[in-house]
Amino acid sequence: MKKTGLFILDIASLYSALAITLLIRYRENFSEQHAIHLLPFLFIFSLWLLILYISNLYDLGFLRNNLDFYSSLFKAIVFASAISIAFFYLIPIFDITPKTNLMIFILVFSGIITIDRTLFNKANASGFKKPLLIVGVNTQSLELAKYIEENPQLGYELKYIMDLAKEGVKNIDEVIKNDRINTVVISPETYQVPQIIDTFYRSLENHVTFRNLSSFYEQITNKVPLGAINQVWFLENLSEGSKKTYEEVKRFLDVVFAIILEVLIMPFVPFIALAIKISSPGPVFYRQKRVGQNGKNFEIIKFRTMRNDAEKETGAIWAQENDPRTTWIGKIMRKTRIDELPQLSNILRGEMSFVGPRAERPEFHDELRVGVPFYEERYIIKPGLTGWAQINYRYGSSVADAAEKLQYDLYYIKNRSLILDLGVILKTINIALRQGGR
Repeated sequence: MKKTGLFILDIASLYSALAITLLIRYRENFSEQHAIHLLPFLFIFSLWLLILYISNLYDLGFLRNNLDFYSSLFKAIVFASAISIAFFYLIPIFDITPKTNLMIFILVFSGIITIDRTLFNKANASGFKKPLLIVGVNTQSLELAKYIEENPQLGYELKYIMDLAKEGVKNIDEVIKNDRINTVVISPETYQVPQIIDTFYRSLENHVTFRNLSSFYEQITNKVPLGAINQVWFLENLSEGSKKTYEEVKRFLDVVFAIILEVLIMPFVPFIALAIKISSPGPVFYRQKRVGQNGKNFEIIKFRTMRNDAEKETGAIWAQENDPRTTWIGKIMRKTRIDELPQLSNILRGEMSFVGPRAERPEFHDELRVGVPFYEERYIIKPGLTGWAQINYRYGSSVADAAEKLQYDLYYIKNRSLILDLGVILKTINIALRQGGR
């Protein structure tokens, strides 16, 4: 509901900015000018809303009045303004080129959205919050508690974490009544405590909402907690029969857009190849075995970004952020994701998709399969050129990082849809434009 309200607020801000602009410029014939400008500016509104989305400005976990938020808002305004100018002057679909009007509109809207978003963030962080009780202490419940306390904009106020092993069940009724608890989050081990179900039933008269830890954690953090799920969770949540139509449509779109992109990038390949050759001796393309769907190995193709002898002495090792083995042109290609483009051939062959979990190297797969619970479940779908884990978590270079990214992969596998795929692709484009890749 908050995201919907925020979206409506931004639409109102865009329209208000246009109305104010036209009143400033054409007070005497406002109605006539409104009719002329409305249609082209509706297209501009769509572009602005799209750019606000890919800049994470509808992500409730990001909406805090701090430097990161205002920096993202400023960058979104600048980028959207540039697109708007290009639209009117380089693609003259409509009969207007509103030079002065566009500048006034950008300034007015920038002021309106900055004020609106500041007030929204402040109200969201300090307004009414649902009192929350977590029953059961484990790694995931403590992580959830910390996340809620650090993100007041989510709308919850953590009142208490109850350790039943120490406190028993007698105090639950008292805590719920005294703190007027609205939501109770229940850890899996809680159900093993005698009389706990009867205690929860008695609390229903206080209009309490009960949530299990895994689903609530997933809703709040957009990832699945490994410690709060088991094999039954996979049977209940990863039923692939319901995804058949989605997978067929996704495969069709993968092929269509892979062909289009290959045609578009083909003229630039010779220049990329020349830059790679100049930066260091060796082949233009880099081939490497990866683990794909159902654990089958395939050969991934990339533009080479490292020295040709990068693993000659060390063997297979994790790639690091700002890896010293990377060439100067390789650093640029990694930041802009250009090095990933040859994988379009992997997509056409059906070995990969545009969106999915990262394809891991077999050398690391065996280690991760032992060290990370449920790691092999990520292979029930095709690996992706980009993915939910890649846009939400930093570059992974350890077993601990792999475990963290797996939580995002499982969230994607469970909730994957064409809408989620589109969101991942748009945010990947944003990362590439910001040179936020590695």
